[in-house]
Amino acid sequence: MDEFSWSDPPSHTAFPVASAGYSYIFASVFTTAVFALLELTTLALMGLCVTFFICYFFRDPDRVIPKNNGVAVSPADGKVIWAGPMDDSPFYEGRCMKISIFMSVFNVHVNRIPHEGRIKKVNYYPGKFFSANLDKASKDNEQNAVFLETEEGKNICVVQIAGLIARRIICKIQADEKVARGQRFGLICFGSRLDIYLPPDTTLNVGLGDKVTAGTTVLGDLT
Repeated sequence: MDEFSWSDPPSHTAFPVASAGYSYIFASVFTTAVFALLELTTLALMGLCVTFFICYFFRDPDRVIPKNNGVAVSPADGKVIWAGPMDDSPFYEGRCMKISIFMSVFNVHVNRIPHEGRIKKVNYYPGKFFSANLDKASKDNEQNAVFLETEEGKNICVVQIAGLIARRIICKIQADEKVARGQRFGLICFGSRLDIYLPPDTTLNVGLGDKVTAGTTVLGDLT
């Protein structure tokens, strides 16, 4: 039987929400309340729907993390739009395996660490806002790259990429931090993409079109 663990302490609420969403939720609640006090019924109902959607978007469910040795888990919820080898990349020296995950506005957008290890560096790159499901988004869009080294000395890079609607990338970790597999580390607001670069000898466990879940889905075996 496979074993699982908690990478972060479980939440104490039935519907946990990422703290980054609080300001959006409060603003929507306030605006909806103003519409209601002014008896603008249609606008108040629209505001209520928007508030519910924002709460839904920023949901942050607890996840149990596989304890299998040497596996990398998905850093994001979404659909795999690329999975295979690459000969060259600005985020990985030499040949590597790349997996791209597209997150629609209906996916959980909290990002998680794919493998335990130490953060070597975190680099931010300003850019454009093409639709995140396009190939050129990996090169041209605003992005934040997290470079990780495992305890075995293997390198992994996770790149948060802003999308057409997304205008804010949140990353809560810094260089030299020790991290656990499945640990929460950031979030991208309102539709986006995440690329992960793995060692070239990684055995992939997912393919094009697969649906993945952050912290739970095993992307590949590094051993």
